[in-house]
Amino acid sequence: MVANCVAYKSDGSRIGDITLDEISDVLEQPDTYVWVGLVEPDEALLEKLQEEFGLHDLAIEDAHNAHQRPKIEAYGDSLFIVAQTAQVVAASIQFGETHIFVGKRYLVTVRHGASLSYAPARRSCEQSPDMLMYGPSYALYAVLDFIVDNFMPIVRSFREDLQELEEDIFEDTFKRETIRRLYNLKKELVTLRLAIGPLQDILNQLTRMYPGLVRDEVRPYFRDVYD
Repeated sequence: MVANCVAYKSDGSRIGDITLDEISDVLEQPDTYVWVGLVEPDEALLEKLQEEFGLHDLAIEDAHNAHQRPKIEAYGDSLFIVAQTAQVVAASIQFGETHIFVGKRYLVTVRHGASLSYAPARRSCEQSPDMLMYGPSYALYAVLDFIVDNFMPIVRSFREDLQELEEDIFEDTFKRETIRRLYNLKKELVTLRLAIGPLQDILNQLTRMYPGLVRDEVRPYFRDVYD
C-alpha cells in the first residue's frame, strides 16, 4: 500500500527513503519535507498518516471513500485535492482517482482504481533539484501534469475511433455495431468531460490562491497544465 516515502532537503536534494514512523523525526529537522505515495490504503494506514502530518478529520474521511467528486478544499494550512485519472485498458477507458494532501512540508498522494504510478513524475523532479527546491507545491505540479499528460493518449484513441466510425457511417450497408460503438464513444466522452472539467477549476485556483502553500515561482507551471 506504500509505494514511496521519501524525504528531501529544502535545496531539492534527496535525503532518502524513510519509513512512515520516521516521518515525524524528519519533520523535526529544519528545512526538510516529505513526499509519500500510497495505493488504496486501508483505514489503519490513513490514520497513521493523519497522526504523522496532523491531517484534518474531514479530509481523512473523504480519503477513506474511493468515489469522490473532483475538488479542492482548504483545511487551515493544508489542502485536500481529488483528481480523476484515466487510462486505456483492453481497448476501453478505465477511470480512477487520486486524493492529494498538500502541506508546507509534505505531499501525500493516494491512488484508487485505474491510475498509473507517479514514479516517473518523481524521477523527473529529482533530476531537477533546482525546481524540487520549491517544495511540495512543485511536487504537486508534477503529479497534476502527469495526470493531464495521460489524458492525451485517450484523446488520440478517440480521434482514431471517430475516423473509423466516419468511414463506417458513410458505407452503403447499415451496421448495428457502428451504432453501438458510437453510443459507447459518446458515453466515454461524457465521462471524460466530467473528469476534466473540475480539474480546470482546481488548476485555476492553484494559479491564484493559497499563499504559503503554493510558491509564487510554481504558479506559472500550474497555468501551463491548465492550458
